[in-house]
Amino acid sequence: MNVMNPIREASAFDPFEMNAPQPNWALFRKEQPIFFHQETGYWIVSRYADVKEIFDDWKTFSSENAQKPMRPMCEEGRRIMADGGFTAYSGLTARVPPEHTRIRKIAQECFGPRRFKAIEPQIEAIVKRHLDTIEDMHKRGEKVDFWKEVAYPVPAYVLFTLVGIPDEDVPMIKTFGDSRLTLTWGDLTDAEQIPHAHNMVAYWNYCQKLIRHKRKFPGDDLPSDLVRAQAAGQEITDEEIAGLMYSVLFAGHETTSTLMGNTIITLMNNRDAWDAICADPAKIPNTIEEILRFSPSVVGWRRKARHAKTIGGVELPAGAEILMITGSANRDDAQFPGGETFDIGRQNARTHMSFGYGIHYCLGFQLAKLEGGIVLRQLTQRIPSLRLASDFTPRFHRNISFRVPSEVMVDWNRSA
Repeated sequence: MNVMNPIREASAFDPFEMNAPQPNWALFRKEQPIFFHQETGYWIVSRYADVKEIFDDWKTFSSENAQKPMRPMCEEGRRIMADGGFTAYSGLTARVPPEHTRIRKIAQECFGPRRFKAIEPQIEAIVKRHLDTIEDMHKRGEKVDFWKEVAYPVPAYVLFTLVGIPDEDVPMIKTFGDSRLTLTWGDLTDAEQIPHAHNMVAYWNYCQKLIRHKRKFPGDDLPSDLVRAQAAGQEITDEEIAGLMYSVLFAGHETTSTLMGNTIITLMNNRDAWDAICADPAKIPNTIEEILRFSPSVVGWRRKARHAKTIGGVELPAGAEILMITGSANRDDAQFPGGETFDIGRQNARTHMSFGYGIHYCLGFQLAKLEGGIVLRQLTQRIPSLRLASDFTPRFHRNISFRVPSEVMVDWNRSA
């Protein structure tokens, strides 16, 4: 086995640190694109071609560890989840063919452009309502946190419209989502895991109750479509439908919230790009692609090697746990010339890996881009003088996969 000696900086690498990881990523791509990280037990992969090869070879590199908690659940947490009947496995991300193929085909028929297009007027209204709120706050002289007032709630209201969940449940499900993110991808102590374990039980029970409710009272929404597909003879169980809801109710809004927050931070730090889309909204779609490349919500994906294989000149042993830093791959000069530069005119921006690659490519990518585009279009029309608050410094939550801002404080001209 060809095990490379870790470069000096790798020994101090903290994969949970999301405040300024990009210099480390650039160093890894240049000096040691694949290395073993002793502290976590993961092989770190940072170049585009290597990440793409791993994504593409799902037979060798299984997604079975994609939802595995980075820090094993403590004994008390396991007891809470077992006693609560928590049996959630995964919607799709941690499944492999043929099971993955069967479930994804059914889900894709229900979760696609037709349904997204149908709710577009509602998305417009949801965004308008939340922008009205921050404009009213600004007029009253209150500080405005774009994250709290717009980026955090808007994708949840959009998604839950799609899924047929009442607005009053939104705060509760956002809390469930926060717990899932922290418990699975964070670095918690035993004591910190306990409240999240309780939330996971409540979250899973909610998903199961949702399916039972939709069977009795079907509507024009995603879970009702899945229940109807099941009744029509499609091969999908209640547990699998609930598992899809377990994933969709998290991934369908948490990552889009982060996209919106990172969009504002990135554009406010690249004023020429903001001014360009204010002047020409036709530039917004490619701007969204470049933000997804440059400042993605998801910067890391995990895989497990079923057998030994050489990638990028390094032999990854059988059983190897792998952390692919897609945030780094997105900046690789070999794929994106001048990858450390934000460029809304970049021709191949959409070849980023922020939605994954291959059989596990994100099912909701169209919805995320649709929402991001609507927010930017309305914002540039209504608040062209938007800027980050003068005393604001972005900070990001600790975890290995999601680059989530804790707040996004903004300001703008009173006359705008």
